[in-house]
Amino acid sequence: MSKNVVITCDSTCDLSPELLERFSIVIIPLTITLGDTSFLDGQGFSPADMYARYRADGTLPKTSAVSYQEFLDFFRGYTEQGFEVVHLDISSELSASYNNAVLAARELEGVYPVDSRMLSTGLGLLAIEGAKLRDEGMAAADIAARLTELTAKVDTSFVLDTLEFMWKGGRCTGFTALGANVLKLKPALEMKDGKLVVYKKYRGNINNVYKQYIRERLSGKQVRPAHVFVTESGEIDPPVLEEVLALVKELTGAAEVHHTVTGCTVTTHCGPKTLGVLFLNE
Repeated sequence: MSKNVVITCDSTCDLSPELLERFSIVIIPLTITLGDTSFLDGQGFSPADMYARYRADGTLPKTSAVSYQEFLDFFRGYTEQGFEVVHLDISSELSASYNNAVLAARELEGVYPVDSRMLSTGLGLLAIEGAKLRDEGMAAADIAARLTELTAKVDTSFVLDTLEFMWKGGRCTGFTALGANVLKLKPALEMKDGKLVVYKKYRGNINNVYKQYIRERLSGKQVRPAHVFVTESGEIDPPVLEEVLALVKELTGAAEVHHTVTGCTVTTHCGPKTLGVLFLNE
């Protein structure tokens, strides 16, 4: 870790424990609430647990932004030790977390929140870039400015097997979800202007759709080769996943293709067998 700069982000970054350790990135978790019980995202309640509960009784957890006070206590833990903090959050269009971070940062010296305009490993890609800049000795304010510029280079998209979870979470109408299921449509979503929007609808078996989506998403793109993510929400057949990872490696020539699994915050809305390829454009 750099002598005086800490890179932090919220738990929606979906980075694996290994990557968090490797790049010395610190997480502050959102809250997952199920009935009268609350969990910190990534601690004590997994996407597999969520699917099991949903299939048993139709219950989905609620997700809550990190509060102003939680951010204040979190940031202060570093500033009181003489560190500056560059903090990345899920898009402000999707959660109140970033705005709460800004309010907390105003109470302290040397805390720089960045609105990623992304979610999942789109946010994670920015955190990794921030860690590299920190290790190069860049000042915290300059890192935050650079990452804010870099948000425009992040390519975040996913293809969903079902709209059922988005419907249950109030993100689409029951009519839309029913129509997609009847027609066997697999919607592809992308982050645009800080929001998640449908940009295409595929037809057919999801295992075949993954490959079509990846080829089309990467077509004509100049992908930065250092880090590319294949991020999925669980329950994809392992042989299919291996084929997907190999295809992404072939098409991007990436030095590292990271496979990560979404945490509960993202999974609550996308449901099982969701898959995305996320990367930085040159």
